[in-house]
Amino acid sequence: MDLLEVMQKRRSVRAYTDQSIPMDTLEKVIQAGLLSASSRSIRPWELLVVREKKTLDAMSQCRIGSAKMLKQASCAIVVLADEKKSDVWVEDCSIVMANMHLMANSLGIGSCWIQGRLREALDGRSTEDYLRSLLHFPSHMRLEAVLSMGMPAEYPEPYTIESLPNEKVHWDIF
Repeated sequence: MDLLEVMQKRRSVRAYTDQSIPMDTLEKVIQAGLLSASSRSIRPWELLVVREKKTLDAMSQCRIGSAKMLKQASCAIVVLADEKKSDVWVEDCSIVMANMHLMANSLGIGSCWIQGRLREALDGRSTEDYLRSLLHFPSHMRLEAVLSMGMPAEYPEPYTIESLPNEKVHWDIF
């Protein structure tokens, strides 16, 4: 499968089976994140891999209306960064998330990007504060997002090249 096919088939998957993700497969997803491009190769990010079911269940409360799939997830990867290391930590973390999301899909793993930065938990705290209290990451680390992952219970249809919004492309001038 070439990269464009992987991108066509990459969809957000929010329903998972109870089958676990094999460790060697999970390691490939993590490696894809670690291979991410980073401004000036600073790599301000850190990855926190969560596989404990009790913790995943508690994490499902980290975001209003958007994190329920963590209850069924086999694991999640929390992407954090030290904002003092780089002024483009948000962009760097987004590249990490995109790489892992694509790699998960290419390996047959369902995944979903759960935005955390600037979002609110069910208890009224910020998603970042909620997850910090649960996962104990240091106060200088900032939350970008969480990638939920599991073996897909269902998989949406791939995008088609014909359905792409080509009207969004401008050549030479706007």
